[in-house]
Amino acid sequence: MPLRNRRAAALPAKLSRSWLLVNAASPDDYAPALASEADSVIIDLEAAVPEEKKDEARQNVVDALSGGMTAWVRISATSTEHWAQDLQALQGLEGVRGVVLAETEEPEQVTFTAMRLRAGTPVIALLESAGGIDNATAIAKAPGTFRLAFGTNDFRKDVGVGEDPIAMAYARSRMVIASRVGRLPGAIDGPPQNGDGEDAVAETSRMTAQMGMTGRLCLNRGQVDWINTALSPSDDELAWAHELLEKHEKGAAVGDGSYLPRLRRAQKIADLADSYGLWNA
Repeated sequence: MPLRNRRAAALPAKLSRSWLLVNAASPDDYAPALASEADSVIIDLEAAVPEEKKDEARQNVVDALSGGMTAWVRISATSTEHWAQDLQALQGLEGVRGVVLAETEEPEQVTFTAMRLRAGTPVIALLESAGGIDNATAIAKAPGTFRLAFGTNDFRKDVGVGEDPIAMAYARSRMVIASRVGRLPGAIDGPPQNGDGEDAVAETSRMTAQMGMTGRLCLNRGQVDWINTALSPSDDELAWAHELLEKHEKGAAVGDGSYLPRLRRAQKIADLADSYGLWNA
């Protein structure tokens, strides 16, 4: 069984930028995804799997996550019969890093899910509807919620808005603020279009960062590096942080009121650079 990319395996999920989804019905795709530069990999038991392949897909996940692989798993919504079946299949599997709960609309859905998993297993609440966004703060504060993620395509279908960033700004802002109120890591944005090239992925991922979101779902392994780059400190930020921290170490502090906030920001950038391996890049 292939090893997980070591850098990504060592990265705390609260810092994961790219969240690569893999169809649970296609087990040959698991290993390439896990060996990629994706910070986190999600094996998808929900939307990607047709009804007639659900049982086979669950067995694929059981085989992989009991045989040395580790990954997140997207499970079906609580409103479906597959929710309980998905959770039953995952019970006791050492390789489950956490679950992504589809179509989350109520805080109790997260809590009931967490209660059926091994104690401490994190749950990412995937908000895909007007109801989910409306309850974002309550969901963020629910016992068991680890991060919020945005199901952009299903949200657009539910609400009827276009894909323009302005049309989606309110929903993203609600998730960012809810994550802060709930003391969660940054929210995870929806994926780029599967066929988007580097420029398009970079542009929309920069918008993700501007909105205050710190991660992004991804359907295409070839887009992972572009997402990671866009959601990491830039070269200019790294240079600024390095210079300020070096001056601080030498005692060349600037004594105005903005100094301590700037120092904290520089340290945060430095910590992220260490976590993402950027100093050596």
